[in-house]
Amino acid sequence: MKGVLAFLTLVVVASSRENFSGQQVLRILPVDEEQMNVVKELENLEHLELDFWTEPTKILAPVDIRVPFPNLQAVKVYLESNNIQYYIMVQDLQSMLDEEQMEMKHNRAMEDTRSTDTFNYGAYHKFDEINDFIDNLVRENPQLVSKIQIGKSYEGRPLNVLKFSTGPNRPAFWIDTGIHSREWVTQASGIWFAKKIVKDYGKDTSLTSILNNMDIFIEIVTNPDGFVFTHTSNRMWRKTRSPNAGSSCVGADPNRNWDAGFGGAGSSSNPCTETYRGRAAESEPEVKAIVDFVKSHGKIKGFVSIHSYSQMLLFPYGYTKTRTPDHTELNNLAKDAVNALSSLYGTAYTYGSIITTIYQASGGTIDWTYNQGIKYSFTFELRDTGRYGFALPANQIIPTAEETWLALMKLMEHTSSNLY
Repeated sequence: MKGVLAFLTLVVVASSRENFSGQQVLRILPVDEEQMNVVKELENLEHLELDFWTEPTKILAPVDIRVPFPNLQAVKVYLESNNIQYYIMVQDLQSMLDEEQMEMKHNRAMEDTRSTDTFNYGAYHKFDEINDFIDNLVRENPQLVSKIQIGKSYEGRPLNVLKFSTGPNRPAFWIDTGIHSREWVTQASGIWFAKKIVKDYGKDTSLTSILNNMDIFIEIVTNPDGFVFTHTSNRMWRKTRSPNAGSSCVGADPNRNWDAGFGGAGSSSNPCTETYRGRAAESEPEVKAIVDFVKSHGKIKGFVSIHSYSQMLLFPYGYTKTRTPDHTELNNLAKDAVNALSSLYGTAYTYGSIITTIYQASGGTIDWTYNQGIKYSFTFELRDTGRYGFALPANQIIPTAEETWLALMKLMEHTSSNLY
């Protein structure tokens, strides 16, 4: 009888999840402005329920779109009738996600999460498991690590931040992962970074010097409501989970909700879009909590927000074409960081300001932090370049974290050397 109940529970859980069977991710390659405009028109056809994994921004820059199965033929005919080249990046998204779930179940059965030494850093984990990891890391390293709750999400989940510190009243370097909930490799990398810090402090000369000069903060699950929703209901969910008055569509893009060019180009006023900016700047409690923390701390000198995918390292601005006064320094630092990253596995990254490297985006995290006087503000877009997109296989978690750490060390070393 217990076996039957367990089976029925699994069926109920599975049936409550969004099913992506037959859905494909198409890579579209517009070759001129006319084709670019044709592709952009797809964004206005809401009945097609398209999910733009990458935005149409530049000629010859690939545009990745997840297309629901019932609308595949219509989209392909539309592209072909306009002589726009495309090919299939993901043949069947649900098959890819089924493999992901099977691997998670296998890893969970084999894993001992009671210690951070036996934690599986090469696997994806749920919200409660990550919070257990955070508590264990603090318990095991009380002289170096503490947990701060900077607020609560819309649905009441704690916004937990790890603080790595060797002394009081220090300047600090901030890292957040998972502000877009479906970008699972970022939260997984944040976990790896946290363990790396406690393992290397006192052993690695450079990291030890950094932590003797400044604190490091890591918020691993920056958008917990969205993250839980990716595990329970919709693996491709990007936004927060706050309701929108007058609309049945839920959530806002927390990377368009900051008070930096808020409401400008590169964000949407439509609650049903992935880049909906929210009803007002800092309307999302997940964003407001960081804003309040940064302002109250007053001594944060470096700020990194980590996303996926596309393999890029970006710096301000995103909402304006105006270069920052520190453009040359930030560009040179990004170059050094990208070179360090690629030295491990040869992973190729591009770098530059947001608006010149990818697209115009208003209301973004690091534009706000830069305007708050945090000169060393950067955004990563981690692996890959589209083969798997947001469903990066778990076997790439550790290599991704390892190479990204080398780039982060360059950013932290430079920040530590330029605190005053």
